[in-house]
Parts: sequence; C-alpha cells; structure tokens
Amino acid sequence: MNLRKSKHERLDISIHLSVAFFAIFLLALPCVSTAGGLYLNEFGTPSMGVAGAGANAVASDASTSFHNPAGMTRIKGKELMGTAGFLKSTVKFDPDADTPVPGGDGGNAGGYAPIIGGFYTHSLSDKWALGANLITISGAALDYDDDWSGRYQNTEVTLLTMTFFPTIAYQVNSWLSLGGGPQIMYADLDIRAKAPLPGPGGDGDVKIDGDDVAFGYGLGALFEVSERTRFGLVYQSEIEPEFDGDVKTSGPGPGFETGTDTKITLPRFIKVSGYHEINDQWAFLGTIGWEDWSEFEDVNISTDSGSQDLARNWDDTWKFSAGVHYRPVEKWLLQLGFAYDTSPVDKEDRTADMPIDRQIRYATGAQYKWSDRLSTGAQLVYADYGKGKIDSDLLKGDYKRNDIVFFAMNANWKF
Repeated sequence: MNLRKSKHERLDISIHLSVAFFAIFLLALPCVSTAGGLYLNEFGTPSMGVAGAGANAVASDASTSFHNPAGMTRIKGKELMGTAGFLKSTVKFDPDADTPVPGGDGGNAGGYAPIIGGFYTHSLSDKWALGANLITISGAALDYDDDWSGRYQNTEVTLLTMTFFPTIAYQVNSWLSLGGGPQIMYADLDIRAKAPLPGPGGDGDVKIDGDDVAFGYGLGALFEVSERTRFGLVYQSEIEPEFDGDVKTSGPGPGFETGTDTKITLPRFIKVSGYHEINDQWAFLGTIGWEDWSEFEDVNISTDSGSQDLARNWDDTWKFSAGVHYRPVEKWLLQLGFAYDTSPVDKEDRTADMPIDRQIRYATGAQYKWSDRLSTGAQLVYADYGKGKIDSDLLKGDYKRNDIVFFAMNANWKF
C-alpha cells in the first residue's frame, strides 16, 4: 500500500476517514425514529417488547408522544413515562487472506451503552393535547484492536446523542387525530483511527471529534376504526446535521491539525402501523416502514484545505414487523414480536464503520399494572445485524458475528 509523502496527502486520508467515522455515528443515532433500518428503536418503551410492531397505532401510554403524536388525544389527564436500560453489542470480523492491509481481526469491537428516555403527555381538552420526549444514548459504539486490518477505516468511536421532541395533537373527529412537532437533536462524538505515515515508524494516530445541533420535524395521524382497531401513519423529515470539529494526527513524523465540517443527510421515512384486539386477552400488531437511505448517497466534507463529496452508494430500506399482546389476567400484559429490515448496502460499498446487512429482531416483554395510576414493564430484544461481507480497496472479509442485545425497563405514571 502506498504511503503518504506530504502533509496534504496525509490530510486526504484523514478526510476520507472522517466520512467513514461520521457514518457510524448515524448507526447509533436515536434522533428521529422508532423504525428499524439503521435507526435504533430500543428505548425501553412497551413497543420494544414487540420489536416495534404497531408502535404508531397502540397509543395507550405516554410514549405515544414519541411513536405517533396524534395518539396523544387518546390519553386523558397527564402521563409521564421514564425508561432506562442498556445495549450490549458483539462485533467480530474475519478478514480474508488477501485483505489489502495486513493485521488482526480486531477482536470483539462491541461494547455497552446506556439508554435513557422520558415521555410526557398532557390532555388540554377533549380535542387538544401536548407532549414531549427526550432520549439519550451514550457509550462506545465500536472499539477494534489498534493493529487490526481495518484500522485505516476506524479503531474506536465514542458518542453521545440527545433528541428533544415537543409535540401537539388535535382530534379532528371521532375517528381521526393529527399530531406533530419539531425535533431538536444534539450529538457529540470522539473517533480514533490509524493512518499510514511516511518513514519507517509505521502508523500514526488519527483523532476526530465534532458536534452539532440539527433540526427536523415529525408528523402523525391516527385512524380509529373502532374501539378495538386503529391504524397509525407517521412521517419523519430529513435532518441534515453539519458536524464542526477537528482532525488531529500524531505519531512517527510531524503531526497536524485541521478543522472539519461534515454535512450528512439523515433520511426521511414513512411508517404505517396497525393494532387490533381480537378479544380482551389477545391483540395483534404490525408495522411496515420505508426509509429513504438512497439520500445518504453523498456526504460532503469541508476542511481548511477545501471540500469534496464522497459517495456511499446506499439503497432505500424496508421494515416489516409483527407482534402479539396476550393478557392472561387484567394486571399482566405479555409481549412477543419479530422484525425484518432489508440491507441498505452491498459488499462493494459496505465499510467497517457501519457493518450493516439485513437485520432481524426477536423481542419479548411484559407490563404489570400496579394500580390505575402506575404500571411498569421490562423488555428484551436480540438484534442480528447479519454477516455482512466487505470487498473494498481497503478491507476484505466478513463479519462472523454482528449483533446487539437490548434490555430496558419502564414506569408509567398517570396523574
């Protein structure tokens, strides 16, 4: 592999790396969605126990302020839900013998991250309702060994994301409610990688950091066919964060530092959910969603030395989920769910910073009603992100394991 021989050429490597690193940040953003695809939806709300199935149609607690604001018209009085949990990811890569950069397999690049959420609804009248929600995820997203064969793409990513979503809803008539609101997203990240530097000293260290506040909006509609059957429709706008930060290199030879500005398009999506109670014990739930990830095709990077657009060549994704509610007695609700998401990228364009293939989720959970004012629950999800193949100029191989386990608990108060 050719080594860089000037500061400007080394900067080109850092620019290329920064695109890849900011892309992994998208994987962990909880900012705008309960959908699958590349948006995480595991925030401890009851819908987590059915893999997000029917989340936009259930509208039975304060979390509807997030899943579908229109559903707030069904919530009378005031409700507050708090959620807390964690995710544990396992990411293991198996490099091919002919991978361009020699090195190890990276070890287990997964780790832990806490999940915290808060959701609130307030009924103003028979027609109007207000709500708000705040969600955070922080921790290490990926942490490969420093000498692994994909070290020029990334070695470590640490991130913090927070999203605030104030909402309003209006009941148009007995069967239709509308809702929506603006979304405010803050994100901060710290990324490390290796870069080939001139001379016999080997690799240098690359550190990238950046943060931004970005804005979008979400809209929803709830159609109540009957007391036991309803459908939800939600639309999420694009959000285009521009991450202002720095790229720093150190190691053998002279290092350098330059400012960066990275613009990324978080795509719009549409979801349709259904909820139907068969009787007082059984209910079936489902969701179909589309995410416009082809808009993620180009990423714009600007530095002190210029700017360029880099292609990601992604495709739109589809999500399908189904779930069931079973209430053996009035106080208990048991949940089971399954979800499938199509892959957004093929092996030629897949990278180690975002090792995504098709996704399969298996979910279960339970809710317990302590009184008319208090209920609690717990949910568990296993998400299989596939054994994605990478066949690029920098890395060749496949992921022998790539999955995440989510666990969270919630409490919902009526007052």
